[in-house]
Amino acid sequence: LFSAAPQGEGERPTAETAEMATSEGPQRATTYFRQTHPVFMAAVVFGLLYHGWMVFSPETFPYHFLGPVGTILRYLVKSHKAYFDTGFAISCVVHVAEALYSVKLCRDKGITDSMTQVWWFIQTVIFVVISLFCLLTYNPPREENTKEGLNQKKN
Repeated sequence: LFSAAPQGEGERPTAETAEMATSEGPQRATTYFRQTHPVFMAAVVFGLLYHGWMVFSPETFPYHFLGPVGTILRYLVKSHKAYFDTGFAISCVVHVAEALYSVKLCRDKGITDSMTQVWWFIQTVIFVVISLFCLLTYNPPREENTKEGLNQKKN
C-alpha cells in the first residue's frame, strides 16, 4: 500500500527475478531503494506547498477553492498566524530530522552505496513517514554461516 515497484522495474517480481535477486545477494542489498506510492507523494507535496503558501503569502492564497476548509484556514491564518508559522517551522525540522534518521537506517540495514543513501535522504526529506515506512519495512538478506561460507572467507 505504501510503496510502488522498486526503482527501474515497472512490474511485480516473478520467480525468475526473485532468483536473480537472491543470487546477487549483498550487492543488491547495498543499493536497495524503493519509491513511495505516487498518490501519497502527491498528497504530501500538495500539503507542503499549500502550507508554505499560506505561511509566506497568505493574502494570495485561493481559500475559496477549498470551500468550507478554506474558510477555516483563512480564519486560522488571520487569527493565529504565529501558531501557523510555528507549525510550518516544526514540520520542516521534522522532515530534516527524519531524513537524517533514514541515512542512519540505511547504514544499519546494509545499504552502503552513497548515492542510494542520498536518494533515501531526498525522498525522506520530502515525503517523511511515507518514505521512512518503505525503509523500515525492508529486511536485508542475511548471510548464512555455513562451513562452505566460512572456508571461502578464510581463503
